[in-house]
Amino acid sequence: MSLRVGVVGAGGFGQAIARASARHGHDVVLWSRQKRSLPEPIRSSTAVADMKDRELIFLAAPARHATSLADQLGKVVDGRHLIVHISRGLIGAELKTITTVLREHTAARRLGALAGPLVADALAEGRPSGAILGTGFPEVTEMVREALGGELRLYDTKDVVGVQLASATVGFLTVVLAFAQASGAEPGTLAVLATRGMVEVSRIGQTLGANEETFMGLAGLGDLIAAVAGDERAESRLGRAMAQGGNLADAVAQAGQYVEGIEVARHLMEHARRLGLETPISSVFVEVSNGRIGPDDAIRALMGRRVSKE
Repeated sequence: MSLRVGVVGAGGFGQAIARASARHGHDVVLWSRQKRSLPEPIRSSTAVADMKDRELIFLAAPARHATSLADQLGKVVDGRHLIVHISRGLIGAELKTITTVLREHTAARRLGALAGPLVADALAEGRPSGAILGTGFPEVTEMVREALGGELRLYDTKDVVGVQLASATVGFLTVVLAFAQASGAEPGTLAVLATRGMVEVSRIGQTLGANEETFMGLAGLGDLIAAVAGDERAESRLGRAMAQGGNLADAVAQAGQYVEGIEVARHLMEHARRLGLETPISSVFVEVSNGRIGPDDAIRALMGRRVSKE
């Protein structure tokens, strides 16, 4: 069955989703601000009206653009449309999820969040990979599986909030681990940071309505394992660049693209502080990103804390 697929955003993931869908015989339109040169049969568009006849729409753009894009989509979509976003970000100090923004700015209600150890190149080229889809609608899962084909092993969960929170927090934990590894941390130290980091963000996530087990699945721990194994995402490049001791702006330039984990970590720390939760890893990461402490002091601060029960 051929689907009418729309993709919003022409970055790495946007183009990968478009290529994967077109490879499986679907009618694909990619909408972005500028006209793109794309392989046939993918069509490039700069008109939001071209999303109106799409059955399934993927929003593949950073969280900082989600509100404006949702506002534009709201002019042409309705309850017939299925919308799935792929982003490792959250919006604002209130840590608002992108599905919340889509619900606020559009009439679409059958929404989903795609996360996990996804790599754009693997998706584009049809190499085997896996992902988790957070949605309360079985038809969304079925249509995403149809759109992206058999090479992507797609699991699903009703914990839509948890998938988005886990994915966003893995973004900054990946920076932390790459930073620690480039700073000379031993494997045992990395293991402590990874496991305690997941516990820390899981506790915060639960205060926002997420399920604990979601953080230990593909959206959380599974994604973090893929990052540590070396899938060369931007977060890893940023962490290594930060370990060189330069300022954050230079590190971001070396990473080659915007990394949402920095802002997420700051907002997580503020949220946890309001609730009286301890966030040692988030707090130290924010201190490093603000240039207040260097790599050696950061590792000592993290590993020198008083040990409690696991």
